[in-house]
Amino acid sequence: MNQGIKNTQFEFPGQLDFYKGKVRDVYIFDQVIAVVATDRISAFDVVLPKPIPYKGQVLNQIASYFLASTAEIVPNWVTSTPDPNVTIGKKCIPFKVEMVIRGYLAGHAWREYKAGKRSICGVALPEGLKENDQLPTPIITPTTKADQGHDEDISRENILSQGIVSEKDYLQLEQYTRELYQSGSEMARSKGLILVDTKYEFGKFEDKILLIDEIHTPDSSRYFYLDGYEKRQQEGLEQKQLSKEFVRQWLIENGFQGKEGQTIPEMTPEIIESISNRYIELYEHITGKTFRAANSKDASKRIKEAILANI
Repeated sequence: MNQGIKNTQFEFPGQLDFYKGKVRDVYIFDQVIAVVATDRISAFDVVLPKPIPYKGQVLNQIASYFLASTAEIVPNWVTSTPDPNVTIGKKCIPFKVEMVIRGYLAGHAWREYKAGKRSICGVALPEGLKENDQLPTPIITPTTKADQGHDEDISRENILSQGIVSEKDYLQLEQYTRELYQSGSEMARSKGLILVDTKYEFGKFEDKILLIDEIHTPDSSRYFYLDGYEKRQQEGLEQKQLSKEFVRQWLIENGFQGKEGQTIPEMTPEIIESISNRYIELYEHITGKTFRAANSKDASKRIKEAILANI
């Protein structure tokens, strides 16, 4: 297995800036950006020390698949995907919130509920729910979008009162979020999966709201297998899932939740390979396509040439 793409460090003609995110390297030009999905992996808002081979390709190609399939619901930022790890698109001004939508009580929401909270981001939750139960109706639980450190839960009321997003724009973001989740849920169900929860990011280009970043990938979404879901819930068993949650659980079991003083557990070759395989499994399951690994012999050169030819 290849060593994975941990970083890219290019300089292009006309390049105005460079931004290194948790997972993506972003090359910024006058009207466009070139986004490289690296093989870095983050959990609890911490970038883990070793990359996961093919993870970036999986994320980029799943995102491309869903962005194309939802373009009629909401226009998006993409203009081309010239390489398995690269997307070129419009340079948008991002909204400073992430629109998280949850159809089931899982992950962070379950941890908050288990701790006794019955309201998340100002949205009330009923008593008597179990982990992974379907919610009466999908709920939107936004977070602030932090450039560094942890994203924080925030209510609709606080977003509006603090002027983070105008009321007109925020109502549009909510509508888009619900429509995208409905579409994503239907597509997942057709492939034998449940879209448990996910997040969407939006920005503006020439005063028009566009969907930006990735959607419905294992980094931004949680999936359960549909087959056996009800039986496992009735029997109180863990759900079989395809998402990054298994990485978080592995970290938790080994004493790491991103808190000060905690040490990231050793990422053995076996752990790295198992994570890589899970990402590939999700790609094949959700798209119905066979994964074809990109040439990793000189990935840096391949990616650079693809960007040069499309900026």
